[in-house]
Amino acid sequence: MENFETLKIEDSLKNSLSKMNFVKPTPIQGMAIPVALEGRDILGTAQTGTGKTLAFSVPLINKLILDKNALALVMCPTRELATQVMEAIKSIISDKINIKTALLIGGESMQKQLRQLSNRSRIIVGTPGRINDHLKRKSLNLSATKYLVLDETDRMLDMGFTPQIEMVLKFVPKNHQTLLFSATLPQNILRISERYLTKPERISAGATSVPIAKIKQETMQVFKENKYDELIDQFLNRKGSILVFVKTKRSADKMVKRLKEEGHSADAIHGDLRQSKRDRVINSFRKGLKRILIATDVAARGLDIPLIQHVINYDLPQVPEDYIHRIGRTARAGSDGSALTFLTPDDRSMWNSINKLIDPNFKSVPSGLKRDSKSKRRGKRPNNKKRKARDEKRSYGRGRQDRSTSFKDKPLRNGQKKSFGFKGKSSFRDKPSRDEQKKSFGFKGKFSFRKKNELKPAGFTNNPKYFGRKPSENTSLDSEKKSFSFKGKKKFKSRNRRPKNFTFKKHSKKRWKS
Repeated sequence: MENFETLKIEDSLKNSLSKMNFVKPTPIQGMAIPVALEGRDILGTAQTGTGKTLAFSVPLINKLILDKNALALVMCPTRELATQVMEAIKSIISDKINIKTALLIGGESMQKQLRQLSNRSRIIVGTPGRINDHLKRKSLNLSATKYLVLDETDRMLDMGFTPQIEMVLKFVPKNHQTLLFSATLPQNILRISERYLTKPERISAGATSVPIAKIKQETMQVFKENKYDELIDQFLNRKGSILVFVKTKRSADKMVKRLKEEGHSADAIHGDLRQSKRDRVINSFRKGLKRILIATDVAARGLDIPLIQHVINYDLPQVPEDYIHRIGRTARAGSDGSALTFLTPDDRSMWNSINKLIDPNFKSVPSGLKRDSKSKRRGKRPNNKKRKARDEKRSYGRGRQDRSTSFKDKPLRNGQKKSFGFKGKSSFRDKPSRDEQKKSFGFKGKFSFRKKNELKPAGFTNNPKYFGRKPSENTSLDSEKKSFSFKGKKKFKSRNRRPKNFTFKKHSKKRWKS
């Protein structure tokens, strides 16, 4: 398909496409639209920003023009993507086509959506959660659905919408056409396609894990504490609108608050915002009223803003595939763009996973290579000590003496205690015998050991020769009892002498008499 004029579609639809200046289709549009017009199921994958919305919108509208009783359902993962799909479909529908639509997304008035459905809307675009709400209310009837589109299916599965999708498909008749589009094609997508698609046509426009060639990718290695200062420098050095991705909602709000205090034109978008607030933020950024948009991964997919010139990954994504979708927000519809990624030492493993996704032949360098070599080098010394201690233990009791250097040239036990070679502890060396002075074990700030009696009680050992004195020398210590003084507490020898000063004011005699 070279242009939209060669398509076998209704004239009213051709005229609306020409008014929108759609002349030459993109690769995914050229492959998907002719197959969809034949009524076949499609399993399509393509890079973000390549025009997948128009690829399923043109056959959808043409089918509803031919069948006046048919209904089309489009499910999207996020409210922003559903809103953009609805705007793209409305831009194609002219007054002559006259097909009514309904946008069913969370965060908006339920009464407004009920009014849209009561007007016999034939194009339903929404998120799985709100579509299920209307099915439970019985305000939505899908029995006439002939055209079903699952857009960004991998994202919907990642967000946990699998039960909602399966519930919606129970209300859709079996005789319908299904178009499944996804940016990536994991294994769970293939399982869904086998269950709900009938002999689908596999369409792929380019490698799904490779970013658009017109995106200039850069990396900057920084420390975590210097990331914010580097971000400010990038704001000053770059021109045009900038989209910054962070990891959490809280960090997005904190960063926007700090940027506004410093005079920057910034705003935040994340999952905790109300739908009206989200719309205001996106519209102000799309119109150029705000230059900087701080976003979480909720805005990574489906956000189509042509003015985005720079994407900065302040934090790396949790899933490697999200990196492709993040930087795909720039260089839309053939324009140029740049993507900068901040890398800290903790990001090495995730960055290796992202590079493996982009280039399967990428060989990552182990992050702990130097640490491992040091640990091996340090490990030799403890192993030798263990071996030496084991040999010494075996030698005991065999009549062998002087097994280590610390036992050589030392006096006998009754003259001086042997030194066991503990380095750095001088308290064991050149000390008097045990009966002359108690050894100091190097506890700083604790002088209670030094103030005690120097002599030990006789029952400390049954070998008098060990200390070089007679047991009778310590008899005086037995007769002397240590006096324990409790400061601040009066000592009572018996309970009878304890004063009784207890009075009960509440129970007086007058009260008992009355």
